[in-house]
Amino acid sequence: MSLTELWKNSREQFENKQVQQIIAFAGEGKLRDESVAASEFREFLSHVSSEFLCQYAENCLSNAFTDSGLALQDIVNQVGKRLGFEVEDGRYRGSKNSIGNDGLWLFPSGHYVVIEVKTTDAYRIDSNTIANYRKKLVASQKISEENSSILIVVGREDTGDLEAQIRGSRHAWDVRLISVDSLLRLMLLKEKVDDPQIIQRICDILIPKEFTRLDSIVDIVFFTAEETIQETDVIDDIETVEATTEKTIPAAFHNACVEKFSIAKNTSFIKRSRNTFTTPDKTINVVCSVSKFHQKQSSFWFAFHPHQQEFLNKISEGYLLLGCGSPSIVLAIPYSDLKNWLDDLWTTEDKDRMYWHIRIHKNGERLLLDRKQGLGKLDISKYKI
Repeated sequence: MSLTELWKNSREQFENKQVQQIIAFAGEGKLRDESVAASEFREFLSHVSSEFLCQYAENCLSNAFTDSGLALQDIVNQVGKRLGFEVEDGRYRGSKNSIGNDGLWLFPSGHYVVIEVKTTDAYRIDSNTIANYRKKLVASQKISEENSSILIVVGREDTGDLEAQIRGSRHAWDVRLISVDSLLRLMLLKEKVDDPQIIQRICDILIPKEFTRLDSIVDIVFFTAEETIQETDVIDDIETVEATTEKTIPAAFHNACVEKFSIAKNTSFIKRSRNTFTTPDKTINVVCSVSKFHQKQSSFWFAFHPHQQEFLNKISEGYLLLGCGSPSIVLAIPYSDLKNWLDDLWTTEDKDRMYWHIRIHKNGERLLLDRKQGLGKLDISKYKI
């Protein structure tokens, strides 16, 4: 039984396992290029939550073991996938007939980043060697020089010597350096926001830029804060329409709803942003929204945004999950059905945003979708999981 099958059948067994213990169960039990163990371990990483990735990275750094650097390389490449990049895993060990980069990430903008992973900077890293990896990739026409750069991911935050090496080399304008911890924090930040513009700006940090002018960094802080304000405004809009002075605390049980859906579909879902999830093979996309129960009108109220519509529309199988009050009532609405209802729903529109109101009334065991006047309510109880 593969690691992924073990994960699906008994996840609790993995809660206290160290990375080296997990690798021991994969294939031959050792990470080697083109081995079953490497294939199983990488597939397993694509199914686990981001919290587990953070735990496994810490295992590799705090309790060094044989091949801990190889395991960290796979974890870092999986983080690249969670950040939304197309990732090509590198080789564990170089050879005469292969290029020795640890990974190659393709950004949505078309920019390539050559990845080098180091557990420590205790020994000198030859920047010329890493630069040669990029040169060979350019020579092979896999990437272009003008649309590529190098990112060195280092296990420890104390990287003063390595930074000095890079600054003093002729490759300074092609190389950026980031700690594993900061890279993980970027991944977790991406999962807490939902605006594609913010996600794009987060990714752009990893591309070499001249930072005498700090506007681009300020933009990330501003847009992240702005999204939080807008989400609060959506809740306020709903409360205003409901005409209640009750203090609203945003509901937050998205993960439990997605977990329930993953059991129903017998697959795993990986968090891509605050409200979006996808299967590791990217065949199913899910937008998950949750609402508390609005007692006064016996209803649940959700906002559905254009960028969420785009996320569901880009794939053949997409679902809107609606958590109604708690994970005990979850609707899984196929986007193929949802798109036919959007013109029937009320919207909020101003110069900065637009979203559809999805309002569901609870009538006994029935769940009814509210529509514009004259269209009546639509029974959507059949979508309960």
